[in-house]
Amino acid sequence: MTRAMVLLLWLMAASSLAAQAGPGGDDLPREGYGRLNQNDLSLRLRNTELDIRFIPLDQRVLRLLAKDAYESLVGLVRSRRSSIDSVGNLAGVSRPGLALVSYFALSDRARIDPQTLTVMVRNRVFQPLGIVPLSPRFSAQQLNVREQVSGIYLFEENLPVDDSFTISYGGLTSSDWQGKQRDLDQERARVTARARAAVRDSTRADSGR
Repeated sequence: MTRAMVLLLWLMAASSLAAQAGPGGDDLPREGYGRLNQNDLSLRLRNTELDIRFIPLDQRVLRLLAKDAYESLVGLVRSRRSSIDSVGNLAGVSRPGLALVSYFALSDRARIDPQTLTVMVRNRVFQPLGIVPLSPRFSAQQLNVREQVSGIYLFEENLPVDDSFTISYGGLTSSDWQGKQRDLDQERARVTARARAAVRDSTRADSGR
């Protein structure tokens, strides 16, 4: 294979990486090169009764996860796709923002009211359009100690995962997402570097055949 052909293959592969656009036209990280875990994407709220975990289900950050964590969350959304679409259609939203929210009871008879969890973006409050339960007792008003329930929340628009937002529940708030931006940006850069290295390695392997 000539040097010109090798260069052409490399340019075609690089163009393929750049063509992957996410919401708002942002380039998506290349799938399969992330190293983060779910805790790196989690926002937490906690009181004496509940430990609440909130994970945005957005490809712009999901692709920063390690392969197993990424496939687990993507598979979860895929398995509930028909229910998600039904809830979105009822609300008149074709591409809702999604988040996985889990409630873990720290005490017996811990009261939960999932509909009261909200997201605030630039002083605008978003209530959930609907929730797709993942646990049979998600709609229960009380949980037994150490019991956990989860659901996929739908919001009117994509969460601003490349900026900042605040989640609130029962007087608790977390604006920690802004503090995650540096680590997320660094991992995006590492994912890009790993993907480019993989393209170069593949091109060299092909040229040596």
